Amino acid sequence: MQRIPDLPTIPNRPMYIFLLVLTLANAVGYQGWSTLYTNFAVHEAGLTGAQNGLVQSLREVPGLLSIGVILLLLVLREHRLAALSVVMLGVGVLAAGFFPTLGGIVFTTMLMSFGFHYFETTNQSLILQYFDVRTAPLIIGRLRGLNAGGNLAIGAVIFLAAGVLPFSGLFAISGGLAVLAGLWALTQDPRAQGLPVQRRGMVMRKRYWLFYLLTLLGGARRQIFIVFSAFLLVERFEFGVREMTLFFMLNNAVNWFLNPLIGKAINAVGERRLLVMECLSLAGICLAYTVVEARWLVGLLYVLDQIFFNFIVAVRTYFQKIADPADIAPSMAVSVAVNHVAAVVVPVAGGMLWMMDFRIPFYLGAALAGCSLVATLFMRVPVRGASC
Repeated sequence: MQRIPDLPTIPNRPMYIFLLVLTLANAVGYQGWSTLYTNFAVHEAGLTGAQNGLVQSLREVPGLLSIGVILLLLVLREHRLAALSVVMLGVGVLAAGFFPTLGGIVFTTMLMSFGFHYFETTNQSLILQYFDVRTAPLIIGRLRGLNAGGNLAIGAVIFLAAGVLPFSGLFAISGGLAVLAGLWALTQDPRAQGLPVQRRGMVMRKRYWLFYLLTLLGGARRQIFIVFSAFLLVERFEFGVREMTLFFMLNNAVNWFLNPLIGKAINAVGERRLLVMECLSLAGICLAYTVVEARWLVGLLYVLDQIFFNFIVAVRTYFQKIADPADIAPSMAVSVAVNHVAAVVVPVAGGMLWMMDFRIPFYLGAALAGCSLVATLFMRVPVRGASC
C-alpha cells in the first residue's frame, strides 16, 4: 500500500495548499449551513415536509447547471473560478439567517448552492489533473479528512454559540469565514506547467457510460441521506439544534480519520470492492430507517449512513483511470450535472411521498442502492490504472 508523500514532497504543492484552504473554507460554510438549516427551516420559517422537499430540490438545480462551468472556463482560469465559487457560497450562507421565509430561504440557498457546486466541480477537476492515479486517491482522502476536520470545528463553534447567538449570527460566522478564505485564494496562482491542455466545450463519450450511470444513481441516493435522514431525526424524533450539531460533529470526527484510509483502500483493494460494500451497507441502512423506533438507534443509523456514503469517491478515481487526461475538466462539469439530474427530482418527489408515508423515500433509497450495486459489477479498470 503506497504511503502518501509528506507535505513538502507532494507534487504540485502550491495547488495542494490552494485546494486545502478552499476545501476547509467550503467545509466551514457548507457544514454551517447544513447544521443549521433543518432546525431553521422547521422552527423559524415553519416549512412543511413538502416545502422542505421543494427547497432541497431547488438547492440541487445549480448542480444540474454545473455544465455552465464549461462556459465560464472560456473566460476564467479554473483556479480563479474555484476561489470565486467559495466566495459566492460564503455570501449565501452569511445571508441565510436574515430571511426566515420560504422565498428568502430559496434565494440564499440557491446562492450558496451555486458556489458549492461550482467549487466541487473545479475542485474535483484540479485534483485529477494535478495528481497521478496513485496519488490522487490519497490526496482526495486527505482533503476529505481535512474537510471533516473543518466541519468538526464549525460544528463545535455552533454548539457552543447556539444558546447565545440567534440563527442570523450563527449563519454569519460560517459564511463570513468562507468569504475571507475565498478572497485570499483570489490572490494566489498555484498553476503548474506541462499539464495536458483541457478540451473546451462539452465532452460526453460512449465509453464513459458506466461512470455517468454510477454518478446519476449516486446523486439520487445522496438526496435520501441529505434531505430525508436529517428530516426524520428532527421531525419524527424531535432532535434539537444542539443534538443535530452533536451528530454532525460525531460524523465528522469519524470522517476525519476515515477518509484518508478510504484513499488508501482504493489503492489496496480497488474501486469495485469498495463500492459493492457501500451499496450493500446503504441499502440495509435505508431499510432500517423504516422500522427503527429508538432515538439512539436512529442516531446510530445516521452516523453509519454518513460513513458508508464516503466510499462514493471511488467513482471519481475510477473515471481518472479510464479517461483521456484532456477530458478531465469538461467531464467533471458534465458529471456534476449528471449527478443532479435525479437529485433535482428526488427531494420534491420524496417530499410528496413523505406526506403519504415517511417510509417511502427510504424504500426508494434502498432500491437506488440496489441499482448501483448491479452497475458496479460491470466496473473494469485498465491495467495501467490500478487494481480492481
